[in-house]
Amino acid sequence: MAIQISNFINNVFVPTDDNLESLNPSDGKLLCYVPNSGKHECDMAVEAASQAFKTWSLTSHIERARVLNRIADEIEKNADELARAESQDQGKPLSISANFEIPRAAYNFRFFAAAILSHKNESTELLHLKSISYTTEVPSGVAVLISPWNLPLYLLTWKIAPCIASGCTCVCKPSEFTSLTAYMLCDIFLKAGVPPGVVNVVFGLGSKIGNDLVTHPDIRLISFTGGTTTGDIIRNAIASQSRKRLSLELGGKNPGIVFEDADLTKHIKAIGNSCFQNSGQICLCSSRYYVHASRIDEFLDLLVKHARSLVVGDPFNKNTNMGPVVSKQHYDKVKSYIDLANKTGCQILCGETVDENPADLDPNGYYILPTVITNLDDSSQLMQEEIFGPIVCVTTFHEEDEVIERANNSRYGLAATIWTNDVGRAHRVSRALQSGTTWINCFLVRDLNMPFGGFKDSGTGREGYPYSFEFFTEKKTTCVSYA
Repeated sequence: MAIQISNFINNVFVPTDDNLESLNPSDGKLLCYVPNSGKHECDMAVEAASQAFKTWSLTSHIERARVLNRIADEIEKNADELARAESQDQGKPLSISANFEIPRAAYNFRFFAAAILSHKNESTELLHLKSISYTTEVPSGVAVLISPWNLPLYLLTWKIAPCIASGCTCVCKPSEFTSLTAYMLCDIFLKAGVPPGVVNVVFGLGSKIGNDLVTHPDIRLISFTGGTTTGDIIRNAIASQSRKRLSLELGGKNPGIVFEDADLTKHIKAIGNSCFQNSGQICLCSSRYYVHASRIDEFLDLLVKHARSLVVGDPFNKNTNMGPVVSKQHYDKVKSYIDLANKTGCQILCGETVDENPADLDPNGYYILPTVITNLDDSSQLMQEEIFGPIVCVTTFHEEDEVIERANNSRYGLAATIWTNDVGRAHRVSRALQSGTTWINCFLVRDLNMPFGGFKDSGTGREGYPYSFEFFTEKKTTCVSYA
C-alpha cells in the first residue's frame, strides 16, 4: 500500500486533498502520495515559522545545541528505518544509505550543535578614544530551505542544522521525487522536542509551492541546492525583492585530471567512485576526464574493468554497487545523452548499448549501466552539459597549461579532481582551476569546517562553518565608551 505523506506545519501533520504520485525507481511502482501544496500551505507554514521566530531567536545557544543533539539522537535511533526508506525512495544501495548518508545526517546536527557553542564574536579597542567595539550576530528571520533528490536527507539536514542553530526558523521544501525521509524526519522533530513552528516541511512541486515560498514577502533567506536552471528561476523570481538573502548550490560539470605520474592502480577505485557513485547523481562527480596521452590506454583499460565490475541492481541486495536513477523523467534525460553519443560518432567503451543488463534487473526500474565514452571533443554537449548520471567522458591532453585551460572551459565551477604524485604540480594546478573544491588523489572527502560552494554558474555563497552562520545571521557592531 502506498504511503500517504502529509505536510508538517507548527508541529502538526496537515493532510491535503491534492496529491502527487511518487514512484519507486527500482520497479516503477507507486510508493508515496506526496502533497501537491500551494499558496494556502505556504501561508500557513510561513506564519508558523514567523511566530516561532519571535521566541526561538532569543533561545540560548546552549538550549539550541541541546535540541540539535536530541535530533541527532533520534536519527541514530531510527537509522535502520531511515536508511531503508532512503534507498527505496531514491534508489541508492542500502549500504550507502546506512553507512554514509544517514550517519552524516545525524552528524550534521551534532557538528552545528558544537559549532554554535564554540562560535566567537570580535572586539576591538580604540585607546585614544577610550572605546571598545564588539560584534554580535543575530538571527536574520524565516528561511526557505529547498533540497534536491540525489542525497535527500543528507542535504536537507545540512541546511536545517545551521539554520536553527543560528536561531532562525524555516520552511523546508524537499524534492517531490524523494519526500519520504523528510516526512519521517518530522516525527523525529516531535520526539526531539523541537518547539512548534521552528521547522516546518511542505511538499510539492517547485513550480508551485516552491515559487510561492521564495516570493513570500515574509521570507528573509532562501537556501537552494539543485540544478542551475532552477537556480536562475529563483533568482529571477525574487529580483525585485532585494532584501532577501540567497544561497545557491547549483550544478557541476566537474573535470578530473590524470597526469603522467598518477598511481592509477592505487587510485582507480576512487576515480571510479568519482564517476559512478550514487549512479553519477552527485553534483560533485567528475564527469569529464582529461588523461595525459602517455597514460590513456592504461587508464581506459582500468576504468572499463572497474565499471564492469560494479554490480547494478536492487538497492537492497548486499552486493549492489549501483541502483537505478531516481525517476523515469531523469532516466529519459540520461539515456538521451547515450543516443547523442551514438549519433555524433563517439565511442562507447562499456555500459549502455555495449553491455547487456544483468538478467535479474526489474525491466520497469530506471537502471543505467556505468558508461565510459571517448572520441569526443571539448565542444561536445556531452563535455559541456551536466548529465547527472553514470556517464563519464574521457579525452587526452599533453601539457599542464593546456589542460588547465580546457578544464576551465565550462560554464560550471563546482569541483575538480587531480591525480598526480607531484606535490608542487598538484597545488599549482588546484590554484589555477576555477572550482570551489579540488580533491587531490581522493574524492568526496568533506571537512565541514571548509567552505562549500561553486564558481560561475555553479552557485552563489558558501556553506559550512562558519560560512553558514554568516548566511543565517546579521552582524551588528556595538560601541561602548569608557571615558
